Amino acid sequence: MSKATLPSVSARGPADHDVRDQIVLAATEHFSRYGYEKTTVSDLAKAIGFSKAYIYKFFESKQAIGEMICANCLREIEAEIRAAVEGADRPPEKLRRMFKAVVEASLRLFSEDRKLYEIAISAATERWQSALTHEECIRQLLHDILREGREMGEFERKTPLDEAAGAIYLVMHPYINPLLLQHSFDHTAEAPAQLSGLVLRSLSP
Repeated sequence: MSKATLPSVSARGPADHDVRDQIVLAATEHFSRYGYEKTTVSDLAKAIGFSKAYIYKFFESKQAIGEMICANCLREIEAEIRAAVEGADRPPEKLRRMFKAVVEASLRLFSEDRKLYEIAISAATERWQSALTHEECIRQLLHDILREGREMGEFERKTPLDEAAGAIYLVMHPYINPLLLQHSFDHTAEAPAQLSGLVLRSLSP
């Protein structure tokens, strides 16, 4: 699915970014304390000091608020991954750094706050737009690295590019999807080096 076909995060009402940001910040703190699933919009309204009707002027549902919180976390992950990749000159090293950054950034943001991790679980389970956009961002970055590697003669060219990118994405998927990440904690120390090494050997021209 391309970025163009993904719907935008659902937020409505006045274009008052300060109030919307205030709601998101308060909701983040509330979810961190009480959990996403156990919190209702009425609970948020009481905590924030707004009426439930006023919150609905900005967000059509609790999920819409959760999506914005999730999107903010995922953007942090994407920024860290891009910074790691851009710090390398050659495609093989970019791929190694991408594997390492995916694991480290995901673990940090999803493990430090177990309550907010619940939001990531909901996003992955229900296939929220924020989760789909994040997956597409990772896929595109991986695709770009592979294409650059082929152009520089670093990677093989026999396998169709989309097929190669898709296969490598599946290797990385347990460390991208929070549903799978929770079952991969025992392997995070050695996984980036071992998996990237295996993938790079398969990409040799």
